[in-house]
Amino acid sequence: MKTLLGSLIMSEKIITTEAKAKEAKLLIDKIINKAKKSKADSKLKVSTVRGLKNKIPSGAVDKLRGDFLNKFNKRKSGYTRVVKLPPRKSDSAKIAVIEFV
Repeated sequence: MKTLLGSLIMSEKIITTEAKAKEAKLLIDKIINKAKKSKADSKLKVSTVRGLKNKIPSGAVDKLRGDFLNKFNKRKSGYTRVVKLPPRKSDSAKIAVIEFV
């Protein structure tokens, strides 16, 4: 899940199974809220960055600390959307696209 979340932040859109997309949506909302709070409060910055590095790769943390969060200044939640796709032909698994709004 750590790699999936890192890939989502880095590419801003990924195709995965529906179950993984729904789980990633819950986790990424929490991660972005933590990053937004740490950006506003300088005392939380170091501890939040350490906590985020346990949940996502360091390259994704660097992108979150940059200008990426400016897109979500007016939003309180609902940073991602999950769009269902037709099932995969090889094993009929439910597929979905998860992307940032």
